[in-house]
Amino acid sequence: MMSQVSRPHVEAFLDSDSETYSYVVCDPASNKAVIIDPVLDFDYKSGRTHTKGAQRLVDFVRAKQLQLEWILETHAHADHLSAAPFIRDTLGGKIAIGEHIRDVQKIFKEVFDLEKEFLPNGTQFDKLFSDGDTFTVGTMSFRVLHTPGHTPADVAYIINESMAFVGDTLFMPDVGTARCDFPGGSARTLYRSIRKLLALPEATEIYICHDYPPQGRSHECRTTVAEERKHSKHVHDGVSEEEFVTMREERDATLDMPRLILPSIQVNIRAGEMPPADEQGKVYLKLPINQL
Repeated sequence: MMSQVSRPHVEAFLDSDSETYSYVVCDPASNKAVIIDPVLDFDYKSGRTHTKGAQRLVDFVRAKQLQLEWILETHAHADHLSAAPFIRDTLGGKIAIGEHIRDVQKIFKEVFDLEKEFLPNGTQFDKLFSDGDTFTVGTMSFRVLHTPGHTPADVAYIINESMAFVGDTLFMPDVGTARCDFPGGSARTLYRSIRKLLALPEATEIYICHDYPPQGRSHECRTTVAEERKHSKHVHDGVSEEEFVTMREERDATLDMPRLILPSIQVNIRAGEMPPADEQGKVYLKLPINQL
């Protein structure tokens, strides 16, 4: 007799500064859990970090007596620093990302002229996932879908073939889609990745990493394939690849760089770790001039 698979419980946490959603996803049958895209608080003006936001996730995991197995990154974020090392050191679990993080590391090792000891081979992470990889957490079944375009390394995590955590690839229908003008990004590639996501069953729940709500709407984190196909302002059914590429490239040309892209990328390609300290034990981030 087959055991019944419980519906995963999803707890969303909004970081108001970067408008980022982090998630704790747990299996009620086993109390095993994953955390997706945790945020480290960073004050750009002072260069100080703190863990107040990430502590909310830790407190929830402890209150529910969950066993954390994975800290899953959808990509190397350009708008916030990852709290993955803090989560792992506090709760355990392994840090994972898509295998094409190596491409992102190669690009930004050159942009930031990183130390020769930094190897763009992905070994900073505990696990690199390939497209199509599967794994289980309790009774939850995960499938990894490579969704490049926003960056070369984006992945979505499909759970029980009924919910998809898509990172920055898609936003709420009234917001649209991710930008593609970062190094290694491609609007054409993004369109094709989105069509893969929208080929999932219409009832599939989509959990986004950011929401930038228009006036009159509060922040939301969940939509569906059906809602995106009907109502997405950028990629609803009927929008051609050429129409999307033209729209996306014209729009991206008007956007400023994210406020925290320079500190974020340096840290996030290291799986959330800071650069090595100097001989006096001080840690510094670099500020490349006229490169982005």
